[in-house]
Amino acid sequence: MEQTLSVKLIEKSKATAFQQAVSEVLIDNKPTGITIKGQVLEASVKVDNDSYILFTTDDVIFEEFLTVTLISLSQGIVESLQVGNEYSSGSFEVLSVNHKTIEFNFIGGSVWTIKVNDTPKPRVPFFSDPRGVKRSSGLKAYLTIDAKPSPSPA
Repeated sequence: MEQTLSVKLIEKSKATAFQQAVSEVLIDNKPTGITIKGQVLEASVKVDNDSYILFTTDDVIFEEFLTVTLISLSQGIVESLQVGNEYSSGSFEVLSVNHKTIEFNFIGGSVWTIKVNDTPKPRVPFFSDPRGVKRSSGLKAYLTIDAKPSPSPA
């Protein structure tokens, strides 16, 4: 995996009080037809020739959520999760990218780690993710996320 600057977003709809902004993903200035949640592209990581992890926010003061989306150019959105809490603010910073993991800072003074699995791994809803992580329910996930030290309660 490697951080890349070849990804850009074009906003398709603005954020509202009840919904995140939606943007189309461009790679090398070419439309992909993939739309994701988020307005501001904080970082993008190329996983392989077909897959990217995109870190997006909506640039909302005092309620910043980080959306992490795994996309496949051939399949579209593979998986998405959010990091954050209401009335909390965060500032995104990538710390390191290596073969299988991405480390970053966002909220809670924690170092967050995302691991990308080649195949979906079993997960237990409500117990597999650290506090502050939201994702759709399911028993398997390509993205494994952890925070050290764990974020404090909001």
